[in-house]
Amino acid sequence: MGASLNSSSGRDYATLTLRVLKKDLDKGLDLFMEVLTQPVFPEEEVKRELEKTLAAIQSGEDQPDEVAEKAFLETLFLSSPYGHPVEGTRESVPRLGREGIVRFYRSYYHPNNAILTVIGDMTNEELKGKLISRLEKWPVGEIPKLPFVSKFEKEQKTVKVNRPITQANVVLGHAGVSRGNPDFYAITVMNYILGGGGFASRLMGEIRNKRGLAYSVGSFFDPGKYPGSFQIVLQTKNSSAHEAIALSIQEMERIQKELVSEKELEGAKKYLIGSFPMRFDTQGKLANFLTQVEYYGLGLNYPEKYPSLIQSVTREEVLRVAKKYLHPKRYVLVIVANLKEAGME
Repeated sequence: MGASLNSSSGRDYATLTLRVLKKDLDKGLDLFMEVLTQPVFPEEEVKRELEKTLAAIQSGEDQPDEVAEKAFLETLFLSSPYGHPVEGTRESVPRLGREGIVRFYRSYYHPNNAILTVIGDMTNEELKGKLISRLEKWPVGEIPKLPFVSKFEKEQKTVKVNRPITQANVVLGHAGVSRGNPDFYAITVMNYILGGGGFASRLMGEIRNKRGLAYSVGSFFDPGKYPGSFQIVLQTKNSSAHEAIALSIQEMERIQKELVSEKELEGAKKYLIGSFPMRFDTQGKLANFLTQVEYYGLGLNYPEKYPSLIQSVTREEVLRVAKKYLHPKRYVLVIVANLKEAGME
């Protein structure tokens, strides 16, 4: 058939995706619904998948950037779910088994807990004819209500991991925002100017371009259904780690104290609005985009609204959200480096 059928899971939700030619849609949908509603979870496949996951986790322990990111999230989120890696840990994965996986599937995989997104050359009537009869066989279920507790580290904290490497890997950040935060668009513009705008950002200009301290440096807010994190991530020579960290904090403080320039504001808006259509310039990307729009409750007119939401952000709003959502004196700092060379023993 030349079709693809894939599943994946993330921090907020899991997806099952089918890509198939229209002429093979019936066969494709039969397979899709079989996987979705009648999974077998063979014992041997479960065992194989657990072994693969553990191997991937172990391999990640040799990647300094992964080590830094995991240590940052674990330290920042305390006992909150977002602090736990999606793929699990060396301690949690061996405790998984077929029985627990089946129980999880039966608890959460129901049509009243799902979003269906279809993109392609089909009318609504065609779609209903193909899908309704198949979906009706999928039973509704009562979804367990589990409270989500957002609990962040509120004190300044430093985590040091010693590794025999030449580059220091640094993550500096604190609590962030949820995707539904009304200041999301002002935060997006502010962060673009601070560190999200690549070579156009202040962090890149100050730390890499002006001083040559880092090959890569940037900042981002990572919003989810619930509040996520804000992070500045950089790699620098061990010997320059102190200076690069100090400059990062300095730039956080600067954007809180003075209005950004008109040139910076217009550059940020132009890029954010101009690059927005690239998020859905293929059918696969459009399906993923619309699924997120529905999941986060942004409204189906979101693609039309986005440019005006960004365009309406003012210099004063950038300053306001920088003061409100950046915490240069209350952060979690993780550094994975040769601590002796970095002067951090």
